[in-house]
Amino acid sequence: MGVAYSSLLSLSPCTTTIHITGSSLFPCTSKANPERVINSIFNHTNNICLANLQKPTKKFGSFSRFSQNSTCLGSKIVPLKCCGKVREMETQERILQKPLIDFHGIDEELVQKMVYDALVWSSLHGLVVGDKSVQTSGKVPGVGLVHAPFALLPMAFPESHWNLACEVAPIFNELIDRVSLDGKFLQDALPRTKKVDAFTSGLLDIHSKMLEINKKEEIRLGLHRSDYMLDEQTKLLLQIELNTISASFPGLGCRVSELHRVYRVSFATEFTVVKSNIGTCTPEAGNLLNYHGEHIGLDPRRIPGNTSVDKFAEALAKAWTEYNRPRALVMVVVQPEERNMYDQHWLCAALKDRYPFNMQSKVAKKLSVVYFRAGYAPTDYPSEAEWRARLLMEQSSAVKCPSISYHLAGTKKIQQELAKPNMLERFLENKEDISKLQKCFAGLWSLEDSDIIKKAIERPELFVMKPQREGGGNNFYGDDVRTNLVRLQKEGTQEDAAYILMQRIFPAVSPTFLVREGICHKDHAISELGVYGAYLRNKEKVIVNEQCGYLMRTKVSSSNEGGVAAGFAVLDRYILELMEFLFLIQPFMVNFARVLTVFSSRFDNCSDKWVLSFTELCLRLEGLNSKFKQKRETNTGKAPVLVPILSKAREI
Repeated sequence: MGVAYSSLLSLSPCTTTIHITGSSLFPCTSKANPERVINSIFNHTNNICLANLQKPTKKFGSFSRFSQNSTCLGSKIVPLKCCGKVREMETQERILQKPLIDFHGIDEELVQKMVYDALVWSSLHGLVVGDKSVQTSGKVPGVGLVHAPFALLPMAFPESHWNLACEVAPIFNELIDRVSLDGKFLQDALPRTKKVDAFTSGLLDIHSKMLEINKKEEIRLGLHRSDYMLDEQTKLLLQIELNTISASFPGLGCRVSELHRVYRVSFATEFTVVKSNIGTCTPEAGNLLNYHGEHIGLDPRRIPGNTSVDKFAEALAKAWTEYNRPRALVMVVVQPEERNMYDQHWLCAALKDRYPFNMQSKVAKKLSVVYFRAGYAPTDYPSEAEWRARLLMEQSSAVKCPSISYHLAGTKKIQQELAKPNMLERFLENKEDISKLQKCFAGLWSLEDSDIIKKAIERPELFVMKPQREGGGNNFYGDDVRTNLVRLQKEGTQEDAAYILMQRIFPAVSPTFLVREGICHKDHAISELGVYGAYLRNKEKVIVNEQCGYLMRTKVSSSNEGGVAAGFAVLDRYILELMEFLFLIQPFMVNFARVLTVFSSRFDNCSDKWVLSFTELCLRLEGLNSKFKQKRETNTGKAPVLVPILSKAREI
């Protein structure tokens, strides 16, 4: 994670949306209330959005008789009540800087209890890694355990983009398989890189030897993870990278999902203590943010389940079955010192518990499957002995995950080559599939492009300089991009072939709680979605090709890199949001403001302050949409405040 993003250019939470559900905005019983007149205008819009909308973000202002007899049903909104004292109006700048879902406003005592319970749960249920301060924690299981870094609450993510990431996973699986079969393409795409990158050169040498002996991999297994970020400005889901070797965290990622599931049960229990303070609520409304009525609720039904570790185990088991040697072993290749060993043990445990075959960490008998959780970095090959071992495994008849061809197909240079115009047509026939993949590609360039080099030197903050490395912590950002590009130009060597340039992605920033080493930090963060994919083929028969779970990683917005194992990010889960609803609710709220302007003079209790409270809401909606940059007006009149909003709305 963290290879192509930053929050430097965007601090407003533009991916957050407001949700309204139900056929009535004000479920009150009084016949004298003007909301009955208003509600008839909104029924159509509410019915369209009924299946997707949750709860309001905040109460902006109020009016006493509207709050009486109001309800807080699990699938209904807390009404935008008009009771009591109206809050002090804020400037537009301050409004837009405040997140709609303000996790930082949650009661500190509740947060402390949540953190304590989460740490206990993590220790009891294997959400752990080796403590880097304990020398043997990466070698001896059970020594120096510490909880894996995690986010206390799930981050929001648009449902349509989640669906897209799941939809393209099988297409990317098929693409990698077809690229792996084109040996000439792999060799022709990487010759300059081979001259300046010893690691890539070693991989290509093994690949060349397989081509020379015409070694064919009839059974091909891929366990991949494609990483994405949602670009704030374009609202596009852009691919960061596609990992074809050692796609980590299927085990611990599922543990985090289970942790958040437990929280929902815990909050439902705690909610009964204070429900009398905020109205009558159903049991399913009892999660953390419903517990605090001024914040938007997290609907458990919108948090997807995660089965990545089970799906990976199933794919490995099916590969073992296809190999058809009942006494053969499955070997997992790991690093000699691995603090993240428990993520690997979760996968091994799933295999041992559910499938009738042996696991082996060192070669002793005939092998059916070789699964690499190492071998992706130069440090994994400290001597020629390791390279000879990799060659021996590649020459064997065992199923490799990944094979040397799959490994090369996941390199940064191949990713850049595939993003070139008309390149996907070489491997895929379906035009719709090609179009879907192309929409996910961020800008990618080789350092042979002089125009791009010039732009990157002038505006280095818009680019990321990436080497052919995995594992995090290897990229250049900001001024380091300019420094290295200028250095390479002066030296005039071929070292530039070891890098590519990538468009820097600027995702939205959201508030969150990050828990690391027992300490909870409140901060603004950005997230990266990784979608796992499994692909198994035996000759012409595709046995498995599916999306199989996800990984959400979150990090503070001020950090460039974001690998969990490298110490930059935390494990997370997400709750689905419908960002597209912003474009439905925008004219809806403008109409609401227009109605308030018309009807406020007919009802004595509809004060100017009530109108201003909805003006504030409209202004915050404008902050979510780049088309709306209306300057906040400060007078207390109705029409003068609303007219600029309405005039902007007509421009949509």
